[in-house]
Amino acid sequence: MKSNQHDNSSYGNLIIEIGCLFLDKPYRKGKSRNQDREKLAFDLSSFDCVTLVETVLSLARCAASGKFSSKAFENHLKSIRYRGGRISGYSSRLHYFTDWLRDNVKKKILIDLSTELGATPRRKKIDFMSTHPELYPALKNKTQFIKMTDIEKKLSQKSSSIIDKEKIGAQIKKIQSGDIIAFAASQEGLDVAHVGFAIRQGKSFRLLHASQKEGKVVISKETLVAYLKSNKKFTGIIVARPA
Repeated sequence: MKSNQHDNSSYGNLIIEIGCLFLDKPYRKGKSRNQDREKLAFDLSSFDCVTLVETVLSLARCAASGKFSSKAFENHLKSIRYRGGRISGYSSRLHYFTDWLRDNVKKKILIDLSTELGATPRRKKIDFMSTHPELYPALKNKTQFIKMTDIEKKLSQKSSSIIDKEKIGAQIKKIQSGDIIAFAASQEGLDVAHVGFAIRQGKSFRLLHASQKEGKVVISKETLVAYLKSNKKFTGIIVARPA
């Protein structure tokens, strides 16, 4: 028996098997829709980094429950994507990763392993969406804009546990295939710049992700550690394990 109380390797392997079904699917940057009513939307033919993670998790939860139907998939996706699993306007979507993670930990969909892996708490002002409203047409709605700024203020008051990029090498053995790896952003106002799944290949881990640079879903050529350290936009990582 393994001592790690959060070991979930078989489920992690299932997640990777599902994720690999989408290899080479094109990258498509998520678009913020300007609509009066927020609706659940998905596209299984193209992804950005977040929608890939949400889609794979939803399919894995269908497989784990033994219930495969479009309705079951949509219910899991809604539960993962929206605060409390309920759609209530544009601001109910968990746009910031740290907000998404906390809510999914609360719903017992994920386990945040970062502290266990030697992370240190950091606080940062989160306001990217409200300071770049031109990128989010839905924020033209004054009510939604005010709600998003309120969410950002609350996020800015909370600490997130980040594993420093120089320390990850010592912790890599504790990661499992299927763990979600989020890359903390150096960019002002933003918490996380990218996200994907850890995948073990031989003795090393790589990243299964929707890559904007490569224009499709890929497994990184570099190891996970090298991928992290080679990108100046990343300051460290957050690790979450699907429950």
